[in-house]
Amino acid sequence: MTTWLVVGLGNPGPTYAMNRHNVGFMVVDELARRASATFAAPRGMRADVATTRYAAGTLGGLGADADKVLLVKPRTFMNDTGAAVQKLSAFHGVDPAHVVAVHDELDLDPGRLRLKVGGGDNGHNGLKSIRAHLRTGDFARVRVGVGRPPGRMEVQAFLLSDFAAGQRADLAVDVSRAADAVEVLLGSGLVEAQNRFNC
Repeated sequence: MTTWLVVGLGNPGPTYAMNRHNVGFMVVDELARRASATFAAPRGMRADVATTRYAAGTLGGLGADADKVLLVKPRTFMNDTGAAVQKLSAFHGVDPAHVVAVHDELDLDPGRLRLKVGGGDNGHNGLKSIRAHLRTGDFARVRVGVGRPPGRMEVQAFLLSDFAAGQRADLAVDVSRAADAVEVLLGSGLVEAQNRFNC
């Protein structure tokens, strides 16, 4: 049995809930909804965690060979995401190869999705923090496109702004598709997930 840690990258609290920077939280929330799993805040872990299983191609699956899946929303701010990831990984004995970071990606247009393992942080402070705390970049990333800021708008202001009301329907589709990609990654591996979802 494998234990997976699927961490959504974002900032805690209602102020940030619909920010572009919080799309990782949105995907993890969708995964928890599918699994009928409830978030709790384990003592000392600095995160909200929903625990479920993956078996027979679905979250919430049963069976002696079901993998354990921890769905994680750090309570730290983005720049310190790695502190929560490191604590949970150490406590549950999760190898970096079984850590999946779900995050916003400026270099992909909305509606596009990419999965990969390893690589740099591309200026993303959440990824940078995870790399620093795990002392490796060899974890999976599910990159959810949010596009570049319009005109001369600063990147930080863009990422910390909400998705517009007119974008919410498309956002729901993107979040659902990213959740599908995570499930395929858990069940069938990176190559199969890339073949099905990279665009």
